[in-house]
Amino acid sequence: MLAAALVFVLVAAVVIGVYVAATRVPAALARHRLERRLQDVGDSRASEDSIVMRQAEGPLPVIDRIISQTGAGSRLTKLIEQAGSTMAPGSVVVMSLVFAVVAGVATQMFLRTLLALVVTVPLAAAVPVLWLMRRRSTRMKIFEEQFPEALELISRAVRAGHAFPSALGMVADELTPPVGPEFKKCFDQQNFGLSVREALDALADRVPLVDVKFFVTAVAIQRDTGGNLAEVLDNLAHVVRERFKIQRQVRVHTAHGRITGYVLLALPAFLAVALWMINPQHMNPLFQERVGHMMIAATIVMEMVGFVWIRQVIKIEV
Repeated sequence: MLAAALVFVLVAAVVIGVYVAATRVPAALARHRLERRLQDVGDSRASEDSIVMRQAEGPLPVIDRIISQTGAGSRLTKLIEQAGSTMAPGSVVVMSLVFAVVAGVATQMFLRTLLALVVTVPLAAAVPVLWLMRRRSTRMKIFEEQFPEALELISRAVRAGHAFPSALGMVADELTPPVGPEFKKCFDQQNFGLSVREALDALADRVPLVDVKFFVTAVAIQRDTGGNLAEVLDNLAHVVRERFKIQRQVRVHTAHGRITGYVLLALPAFLAVALWMINPQHMNPLFQERVGHMMIAATIVMEMVGFVWIRQVIKIEV
């Protein structure tokens, strides 16, 4: 009898749970999506107080509020947005502090030198920011490769008789990230009250690429003076694609220089490990003596200078 009652209660609980989930969850998800859209399309002209309020919604509101009052905090917020990350500025700062503390403790445990501490702690603290910069660079490259397709889609939509804002919505729906979400924000911003020019300016601010600035300028001129916008966008897409071809040819011709830089950067570390494995007594003074520590620091600095120098030599802007 007791078992039958437990089965009845369990089945009733499951049925009630399914009913509640079917009736409440869709509305909750829709409300959550609306809140995310409203947060994404916030007015780019908002005051500092509103920016602080939006940042205070993160997991570390106090730290976010303090960071938002500094110039470095605003730059960090912009970097996070351009990287397409959902992290809060306070989280990045806390991660940097944690990495710095861990690196400092590990350095004191194994090397126990002030010079090594001065080198490792700043490098460890910069890891989250360097990761964001790397992610932003990768995201911008993907956006730049997909951008001609977005321009051609807008051009075809305009030729088919659609209004320019509707063409932005088509790009947002049809293309994959990062182009689709960025145009989605632009489309939502002009739907929520911003002018098309202001929404495009916000897009150029979020995506600091020359091609995007050309696109925003071309649209602004066409809306002021008139002209065939579809033809202008087709020409811009053609120019972007041709520039990609030239960039790939340049990368082929500069491949030797890039490989040389990587080899020069890795060779000293590889030789040091190999010599330490072959004859540890020969390499111990390099890690135990103060002169050896200075030589290691000088080697790292010269290696980085040489690598950056080679990168600048083979860096050709197209």
